[in-house]
Order: sequence, then structure tokens, then C-alpha cells
Amino acid sequence: MDLKASVEGQTHDIKSIRLVSGKSADWKELACTCVCFANSRGGQILLGIEDGESSPPEGQRISDALLERISKRVGELTIHVNAFPEKVCCENGAEYVRLNISRSQNVASTTDGRFFIRVSDQCMPITGDNVLRLAEERPGWAWELVDSQLGKKHIDPLVLKRLVTSFRHSERVRPSVKEKSDAELLEHYSLVIGRNLTNLGALLVGSTNTRRSLGVAPIVQALKFDDAGNKVNKWAWDDHTQSPIELVEAIWGAIPDFKESYEVSEGLYRKSVPAYDEKVVRELLINALVHRPYTQKGDIYINLRPGSLEIVNPGTLPLGVTTRNILNASRRRNEELARVFHDLELMEREGSGYDLVYDLLLSRGRPIPELKVGQDRVSVTIRRLVPNPGVMRLMQDADARHQLTQRERITLGVLAQSDGLIAGELVERLETDQGSLSSWLGRLLELELVETRGRTKGTRYLVSPELLRDSGMTGATSLKHIEPHRLAALVREDVGRYPDSRIGEIHERIGSEIPRSQLRKCLKNLVDAGDLVMIGERAGSRYRAGDT
Repeated sequence: MDLKASVEGQTHDIKSIRLVSGKSADWKELACTCVCFANSRGGQILLGIEDGESSPPEGQRISDALLERISKRVGELTIHVNAFPEKVCCENGAEYVRLNISRSQNVASTTDGRFFIRVSDQCMPITGDNVLRLAEERPGWAWELVDSQLGKKHIDPLVLKRLVTSFRHSERVRPSVKEKSDAELLEHYSLVIGRNLTNLGALLVGSTNTRRSLGVAPIVQALKFDDAGNKVNKWAWDDHTQSPIELVEAIWGAIPDFKESYEVSEGLYRKSVPAYDEKVVRELLINALVHRPYTQKGDIYINLRPGSLEIVNPGTLPLGVTTRNILNASRRRNEELARVFHDLELMEREGSGYDLVYDLLLSRGRPIPELKVGQDRVSVTIRRLVPNPGVMRLMQDADARHQLTQRERITLGVLAQSDGLIAGELVERLETDQGSLSSWLGRLLELELVETRGRTKGTRYLVSPELLRDSGMTGATSLKHIEPHRLAALVREDVGRYPDSRIGEIHERIGSEIPRSQLRKCLKNLVDAGDLVMIGERAGSRYRAGDT
């Protein structure tokens, strides 16, 4: 294995050798990590590489006794986990342990009754009712690969011909796979098992009656509403004549609202911008078709309202994925179906679908999608708004000049649609954590596209004023980003004129757009410095100049 490519992620983790040796050995942590891989797709843990390093330290040696101890302790501390340690020699002559964990056919746990699952590069604990969901949803039991008990005579030859032709023309399919016969391609993509079709095969290449017999083939309904909430039009794909692959094209082509556009001012010219971006709509439709639980019945709804498009999918988000981590979490519910869509160039690589949606929407001056999770459904809403020409110009100019990464574009787009965000607010908008914020900011600070004000947790990030001015987004002058020393001078002058004022009265006079938390901190600093005197406590506090 190439250690440089072995970054921590869905199927790989890197740990120090101290985890399994010496007095600081933490066998329980290793057991938890093994359980989370076993409950997901399996994976590998590289033991013997320190944080920030790409190879083990020179001179490091791994004894056979350590390999035996790792195998023994993992077996003692886990249930339904198969872990196989092996010694690997690196290019620098040093050795490390590669611990291979197989995907378990049963729900794995630690011996003290704890359950975990791997989501992106983290091990997520599973508790309560989610343990039952783990048993139902985990990749060890794949609905796609179950024998449908339907023979190959149920294959629709025209559908099969279109599918294999698409595989052979796709740039994502390896040449060695393209050379396979039609029958071999069916086996390669898990569409057949022996003489029968798998459930996935019945769904993708079966006849209309074959799909109907599954009982869970997707049904899609598109409903259009007027301003009063009355239904004015309806489209339905409920006859099972099309596979999920064909449904995407059929839906996009049938709904006229998807072809509408706006004209926005672009200097002396006017530019036509689609009401709904085709890539965004297709990505959301594919997410609904690929990531829905096919063990659960329920229609997919496309609700078209005057100001928005909502896609409602039956089922909940995959276990471990939430509305707070959807940009960073990565977990497929239907792995083989996702592989087919990916190889046909219909969807992005794993974990980047929502990244693409955020990127496209923010780059066009639109708000990010609104994701809601109910007990038995997930809905995604995108707004049909006239794009902000200034944000569009800003994003296009910045990207053309600096070839921004996707994360940099998303971060810049979030900041461009705000008056600046403090670190905690930006972390929340990006659905990440404080430690990962630098990877989202990327080169934005270095390229002077984004500026900072303040320090530590109070650091505020905002788009460079020059960039805003060049994009025609100057707007009205605001005190929201007033510097601390200027705010202090303003407060001292106000309290000098109006002694015994409450914080609300001061706030209203000097500028209500100033964050109240910032004003409260300023007042405290002035009281501590003796410039102001506080009379009373809490809500009844009043302020006067310190020399009176």
C-alpha cells in the first residue's frame, strides 16, 4: 500500500505504535476502532505511524509477539470482529503493522456492549434505538445483492443493451472492464447471482413487470402549487416502465419549470440564468434514488412552489449522517447502486454530492439548500430566487483568477452572502468543527480574498472590501464590523452625554446593527478600566462616566 495515499477516511485509519505497546497501550480504543470498521465496509488500521508523518520512524521494528498480542487482545475485547495483523516493511526500512478488518456478517460490538460505525474519518457511537437501525441498514446485509428468484429471462434486452453501451462509453470504467462480455458485465456490477437476477439487477435491467414485482421500485410524483397552496399540475412516474437510471432523464425532460430562466443585469448586458440549475436538480434527484432505503415503501415527491423546489424522499438519512455533518460525513446506503451511477458518470464520487450542490448554489448567488429530517422522510429545499449578480461576479472573478478549490468556493460563497461571520458561526454554516476550519478556508486568507477581525474565538471572517467593491457589492456603510477601539470611543461619548443609561438604550443610540454581545464586552472592558461605572446588577444595570 502507498502510505502517501493512505489518509484517514472511510476505510483507513492511522495510529501510533504506542496504542498497542508500552504502559500507555489503549486496547479498548483499538477495539472500538475495529468494531466501527467491521460494522461498515471493513478497512485497515496502520499502526506505527505518528501524527503528521507519512512513514514509520527509521529503525522501528515489529516483533511477531506483538502481532500475536494484537490478534489476541482484539479477539478478547470484541464480538463478531475478524482482524488480521501483518508486518509491513516501508521504503525507509522501518516496519509497521497493517491491521486488516473484514466487514462482519453480523452486528459487531465490544465485549462490554458498545456499538460503533465508521462515518467518513470518525468512529460514531451507536446507542438506543439506533442499534436496531444498525442491524437493519448496515452494509453487511445488502438488499441489492439478495437473489430475486427471477431468472435471466426476465431481463429486458433493450434496457440491457443501453446499459452495457453506456458502461463501454464511460470514461470512469476501466478498459479491462469494458472488454468484458455482456454476461460478465452483469456479474461485475452484481446484477446477477448464478442463474437469477439480484434485486439490483431486477431494478436496473428487468422488465416492467419484474420491477413491479419487487414492490419497492421507486415511484415519483411531481406536484405544482400556486401562491395559495392549491395544486395546479401533476406528473407521475408510477408505471415502473423506467429504471432509476432512466427516471432521472425522464423527470428532467418532463417538467417545464426546470427550463425556465431569469435575466439578470451584467453591466451593459443582461445574462440569462436558469431558475433551477440542471446539475443541482439532477444531483438531488440522483441522491433521492440512490440513497433511499429500498427495504421501505414510499413515493418520492417533487413539490414545485412559486418560490422553491422541494424533494421529499422516504426514509431517514443513513445512520451516522445528520443535517449537521452532511457536508463532511460519507456513508452509502446502497453501495452497488451508487457504484453503477458513479461509473455511468451520473453522480459524483462518494461524499461529494452535497458539496457539489452547495458549490453550484453559492457560486450563483443563491442560498444553501434547506435539509429537514422527519421520522420517516428527508426533504431538501432549494430556493427559486433571482441570483445576486454581485455574488455571481465575485465568485466568477475570484475563481477565474485563482482557480479555487471546491471548499474554498463554498467558504467564500457563504461569507459573500453575509456581513461577515465569527469563527463559531462559520463553523456552523460549514457543518464542520473548529479544527477543520483551516482546510475550508484554504488559501482565501493568503490570497487576500477574505480578511479577519479580532482574535481567538471572536475572530470574524469577511470578504475583502476591495473584492466587494470590484464586484459592485459595496452596499450601505454599517457599524456591524466596527473596530473595538472605535466602539469604545463611541460608547464613552454616548454615556457622557446620557449618564445612567441601560445597555439597550446605548445600543439603540449608537447603532442597533452592532452585535449586542460585542457591545456588552465593550462595556465590561470600559468598567474594568475605570472609564465607566456600572450601577445596579443584571438587567437593571446602568452606566455613567467613571469620573462623575
